[in-house]
Amino acid sequence: MPTDFAATRALFDLPAGLVYLDGNSLGALPRAAAARVADTVTGEWGKMLITGWNKAGWMDQPARIGDRIGRLIGAESGSVVLGDTLSIKVWQALAAALALRPDRRVILSDTGNFPSDLYMAEGLCGMLGDGYVLKTVAPEDVLGVIDGSVAVMLITEVDYRTGRRHDMAALTAAAHAAGALAIWDLAHSAGALPVELARDGADFAVGCTYKYLNSGPGGPGFIYVAPRHADAALPALSGWLGHEAPFAFEGRYRPAAGIDRMRVGTPPVLQMAALEAALDVWDIADIADVRAASLALGDQFIAGVEAACPMLTLATPRNHVERGSQVSFRHPEGYAIMQALIARGVIGDFRAPDILRFGFTPLYIGAAEVARAVEVLAEVMQGNLWDRPEHKQRAKVT
Repeated sequence: MPTDFAATRALFDLPAGLVYLDGNSLGALPRAAAARVADTVTGEWGKMLITGWNKAGWMDQPARIGDRIGRLIGAESGSVVLGDTLSIKVWQALAAALALRPDRRVILSDTGNFPSDLYMAEGLCGMLGDGYVLKTVAPEDVLGVIDGSVAVMLITEVDYRTGRRHDMAALTAAAHAAGALAIWDLAHSAGALPVELARDGADFAVGCTYKYLNSGPGGPGFIYVAPRHADAALPALSGWLGHEAPFAFEGRYRPAAGIDRMRVGTPPVLQMAALEAALDVWDIADIADVRAASLALGDQFIAGVEAACPMLTLATPRNHVERGSQVSFRHPEGYAIMQALIARGVIGDFRAPDILRFGFTPLYIGAAEVARAVEVLAEVMQGNLWDRPEHKQRAKVT
């Protein structure tokens, strides 16, 4: 049956009258999350205390939730594990992949990649020394520069600023043809659009859970390792929970079999409780339906904004195949414009230097909210309502 988006909307708690178009940055609160976390706190931690690791299954949560996420990203069973942050998982994947290609020294990425991914790559190269280097090119140029010098290709599937989507299958095939490995960052893909890691041949993938998967601020990251690499990939961050026998408390590290070796430290039990509640929405939602609805909402928004606000320039591809689940427009006063929108109950966000970014999450956003957002944006632009001192004062988070 087609996804009933009225039913999924009822599973989220959003303030009345607010148009929330920033689920691509922080997902909305699932109604069940507060009760689930409260039960974990009082019913599990409070009553079970340390026995909750066994009785409540806390120790098994990273793998159990990993499989639930794996079903949304086309991963094989037992190939995804949860824990730590996305940046940590990027570092792990990079280190493991480089070790699998010891005769090469180049990490290839693109200038549209999220800065944290690039920073982690730079830091790892600096630590390794010995000629290791991060090479970045324009997003549209990646395919043409993959050659025999590249050890690892690190790409975020959907550009965080423009919403441009890379062709995972084509780039992965090109990397493999050149003898390189492919790491995919799914921060703006998981829960937003169909992903087929196994089918498309990805070697590693990483992602976060607080955007389209709605785990809440600071929600944990996840890592995927293709089964063909699982017992050869070295985790580099050899934490005690990635040990083959953590509670043997041995003096030397022995990596666990398979994806478990990518665990590092103690899992965040309270955040995982919120995430498990959030993932329940996928019991009644189909990712293909979410994708189709997201594209329709994006098309509606683009048409409305271009008709009413010609002073804004579309930064997002019109072609559905090349687009994620967000739409971005450019304007030199993008920050002030976004603050004016937020003050009027339409929440998106700003990304330097000039991007107004709007996310479309059909699980809780529909055509009426999009129409309202277009209406308010038109009022702000046509009346120059953004041109006020209070809208130009930069906050720490944009």
